[in-house]
Amino acid sequence: MRPKTLFFKSVPIALILVISAPILLGYLWVFIRTFSVNMYGMRPIGGFTMRHWMTIVRDPLLWRLAGNTLILASGLTIGILLISCAAAYPLARMTFRGRKAYLSLSLVLHAFPSVTLLIAIFFVLRFIAGIPVIGRGIPIIGGFGYNTLGGVILVSISFLLPLGIWLMKGFFDNVSWDLERAALIDGCSRFRTWRQILIPQIRPGIAALGIFSFMHGWSAFIIPYTFMLDDRTSVMSTYLNLLTSGDRAIDYGLVSAVALFQLLPILMFYIFTQKYLLTIFGGGMKGGG
Repeated sequence: MRPKTLFFKSVPIALILVISAPILLGYLWVFIRTFSVNMYGMRPIGGFTMRHWMTIVRDPLLWRLAGNTLILASGLTIGILLISCAAAYPLARMTFRGRKAYLSLSLVLHAFPSVTLLIAIFFVLRFIAGIPVIGRGIPIIGGFGYNTLGGVILVSISFLLPLGIWLMKGFFDNVSWDLERAALIDGCSRFRTWRQILIPQIRPGIAALGIFSFMHGWSAFIIPYTFMLDDRTSVMSTYLNLLTSGDRAIDYGLVSAVALFQLLPILMFYIFTQKYLLTIFGGGMKGGG
């Protein structure tokens, strides 16, 4: 390899390492702190301990919150995939009145700050909570009203849906029209063509969007913190906030252990699925209008 080529390849890597150094050191501090009695800078003091991890293992509340977090992430993923795949197909393959206006509106909605809608959403969820069965009383998710997992899933889907539709539209745009025409000529309906011909062609995109949605739901904080009040419906991110708030002294070892406990599943998930996440940029960004 020529020195000039080596220079241009090594400089960006060095810059990335320098920029990422504070973040990497932060993660290293969290990891060391979980096994340390105390810390002085980056140096553990007081000896090795497993007390923080044993607290996690023995705390039934934390495992319940982990289950709630899993339900939230899974519900968000399923909802986003079903609605995005169904909505993106006609936007990518059909021409109808208002199509371009809807695409433009969905981009605006995605760019709109979600925090500004929290008060309005609060009143909507309070209204839904008063509806029998739908508001409250659905197993596992509790319903779709205020202070329910289903309500948080519903709100999270609405915020992430514009991005999901645009990404899936990009993948549909990249599928050859010849496959669809051949299926329609053979007598397939639009629905059957969508389900049996097009969906298998965009599986990498579906996997990428599903992974992205799951990671988004697993780490969500603002929406669960705003619309869920008690331990029955809270998630791990709100529990972390509880550990660092209030008048009591903060146990940074326990906070670090809980943070790492929440991070590990999503980190492993990312390591094994990153190739599918890269297809978002390979397929989703090529979609035309």
